[in-house]
Amino acid sequence: MRIAFLVAPEGVEQIELTEPWAAVAGSGGTPVLVSTESGEVQAFRHLDKADTFPVDQVVRDTSVDEFDGLVLPGGVANPDRLRLDERAVAFVKAFFDAGKPVAAICHAPWILVEADVLHGRSLTSWPSLRTDIRNAAGNWVDEQVKVCDGGPNTLVTSRKPDDLKAFCKALVHEFDRATT
Repeated sequence: MRIAFLVAPEGVEQIELTEPWAAVAGSGGTPVLVSTESGEVQAFRHLDKADTFPVDQVVRDTSVDEFDGLVLPGGVANPDRLRLDERAVAFVKAFFDAGKPVAAICHAPWILVEADVLHGRSLTSWPSLRTDIRNAAGNWVDEQVKVCDGGPNTLVTSRKPDDLKAFCKALVHEFDRATT
């Protein structure tokens, strides 16, 4: 199982990258860090700079066909930057078009709004995205983790870092289910 982790060059919430990454690797999968630029990404712990991580692939040189699923970590700046990048938005949309599972946490559903893939889907997020999700024809719910099979693919979402244990368990389960 090969899973893309899409992040902007700066602004990803570190724990929302590292915990799902460890869960995918721990289940025998191969996590791959994809970004809009080569080099390293700068992670954050809320508003403070944290560690940097090497980019494995650049989105412009990457195909959805190379992956079995997609993880979208949060952080406020990360998805805000991604949703302004046409290639990143197209990359996300392509996972939905291909029927592959997607997992998003915290503010990451902003890029799902931009990709216009939420019609009729139930999902959760950081509460401040509630109106954006509803305006994008999604159904926002306040739950620790929400698994939605409302389309050709599965969408796994969670609200915040406190939900990571449940989020990681659900995304690994859904990725495994989709690849067997």
